[in-house]
Amino acid sequence: MFLLELIKGIILGIVEGLTEFAPVSSTGHMILVDDMWLKSSKFLGEQSTFTFKIVIQLGSVFAAAWVFRDRFLEILHIGHYKPETSAIGQLRSQPKRLNLMHVLVGMIPAGILGFLFDDLIEKYLFSVPTVMIGLFLGAIYMILADKYSEKGQQPQTVDQINYFQAFVIGISQAIAMWPGFSRSGSTISTGVLMKLNHKAASDFTFIMSVPIMLAASGLSLLKHYKYIHVADIPFYVLGFLAAFIVGLIAIKTFLHLINKVKLVPFAIYRILLVVFIAILYFGFGIGKGI
Repeated sequence: MFLLELIKGIILGIVEGLTEFAPVSSTGHMILVDDMWLKSSKFLGEQSTFTFKIVIQLGSVFAAAWVFRDRFLEILHIGHYKPETSAIGQLRSQPKRLNLMHVLVGMIPAGILGFLFDDLIEKYLFSVPTVMIGLFLGAIYMILADKYSEKGQQPQTVDQINYFQAFVIGISQAIAMWPGFSRSGSTISTGVLMKLNHKAASDFTFIMSVPIMLAASGLSLLKHYKYIHVADIPFYVLGFLAAFIVGLIAIKTFLHLINKVKLVPFAIYRILLVVFIAILYFGFGIGKGI
């Protein structure tokens, strides 16, 4: 494994960590950085490259799981988050909090559609033009959500979410299976439209995304692990670590800033990204055949 190839693995891990949970489409950035520039498939092969992208995605998912570890322990009633009982053995009443059922309800739409149409989406929708469409439409949706949120709606926290809101946000996660639309961009926008504030919508988006992404990526890895060659393991490890470390920083920074900056700056960036990719693709023919 050459040093240059290891550096490429780190770069791809950094890109994945920065973009997986930001509302900017990690798929669009992977097309730009890898398929149009670094071209890891030339030294890994097509199948091994696909497996590598699963591995670095898992790095980002583990980062999100770590950031929200206390929430997951609370939802699952593990450790000191177990329900307290009174002296007569009855469960003590607790303030309303986000619970496991909210997460499961939100996961249902994407879980069903993913199970039914994952192969069709991978076969017919993973192309540069379709990703550009997803990037642009997702940006417009984000702008509309921000404009709607400025009309004096009373925002809610993530602990005030109800099952109907969770289900509708879950539907938007299913729609975001269109490559380029962005899971985070779609679900955060829908959460804002459902009267959650931006931070609460982001919290629920990430909490809901972790189990379904772990399941999907884990299943894909089981199908493709045989394409991991021993000589390429350092490439995989460095990419995973880069995605995990950068993902931790990116997620914490995003959650700290999202109520202040909101979604429009990310939407503008997405539109500029579409223009840049379109120039490379249609103007110079870079990426043809992807």
